[in-house]
Amino acid sequence: MDLRKLKTLIDLVAESGIAELEITEGEGKVRIVKFAQGGQIAGVPGMPTYQVMPQAPVAPAAAPAEAPVAAPVVAQGHVVKSPMVGTFYRAPNPGASAFVDVGQAVKEGDPLCIIEAMKLLNEIEADKAGTIKEILVENGQPVEFGQPLFVIG
Repeated sequence: MDLRKLKTLIDLVAESGIAELEITEGEGKVRIVKFAQGGQIAGVPGMPTYQVMPQAPVAPAAAPAEAPVAAPVVAQGHVVKSPMVGTFYRAPNPGASAFVDVGQAVKEGDPLCIIEAMKLLNEIEADKAGTIKEILVENGQPVEFGQPLFVIG
């Protein structure tokens, strides 16, 4: 199931009076359960129950009397960002060569990498033609939504 569909379903459940939603699409199955207000968790028979405990407030640390740290230098150019949370892979499989390397010319639509999210392999394509100036993520590293992956010049 597409992550955008999943987010839309979660938002719909959160905004509605529905307590639980289960959808089967092909071989995939998604179940969204909305927790009751006030931190109470509704139990589901046969399913383990988890509760998130509130975190204790953290006392502010004293500011160190050191010189300010310079911001990291990022190469100039178009930045390709991660459209989702997942694991970054430079190649289609472990033994294959990387989709792209620094200095390689790419066209719009060329595959740059794969991001694995929820056991789905999502091919990320170049949204601009140019030359790969910098690869900002290591192979196998987890990435966040909006995290810069490549710089295309």
